[in-house]
Amino acid sequence: MDIAELKAELETLHSASFGWALNCCGRDRAEAEEVLQTVYLKILEGKACFRGEASLKTWLFAVIRKTAIGEHRKNILRRLRWSDESEQDTLVSPLEQPGAAFEKSEVQALFQNALKTLPRRQREALHLVFYQDLSLSEAAVVMGVSIGSARQHYERGKKRVREFLGQTESAYGIGWRGKENPGAV
Repeated sequence: MDIAELKAELETLHSASFGWALNCCGRDRAEAEEVLQTVYLKILEGKACFRGEASLKTWLFAVIRKTAIGEHRKNILRRLRWSDESEQDTLVSPLEQPGAAFEKSEVQALFQNALKTLPRRQREALHLVFYQDLSLSEAAVVMGVSIGSARQHYERGKKRVREFLGQTESAYGIGWRGKENPGAV
């Protein structure tokens, strides 16, 4: 794939890539933008090469995930260094920053809260399948796990979200327990 074709493909995948970067960065918009820029530089400088072993989207999402993890580690080390030098500094979660909260309907907020209760791998599996329209095998490649492991994280995540929403349905008067179509999957 030549550079012009690669750039065109990256442009078509940009919004989905930013959504995945945002998820990988704990909804911190600035960090997601930085990660995505770093990923694009890695690709254009040849540090990350697409070999065609998976779809471009799957490969790109794996590069974004690995870059986000690396950046997160660097940020933690920087914060620890700064906190050692001045005892008064405190770590602030990106979720606590003013202006970071988006207006959402009650149902969206409830669903987002349910997702937040999940372990990281389950949350990643659900995000990749539901929001990024990847198959379980593509999600497994992005997450760097086997298809069986990805399927297990996905199923356990769905079950925990249902349980969470089931606990809150009486408080909201919403029926979350619909019949799942067994032939859909």
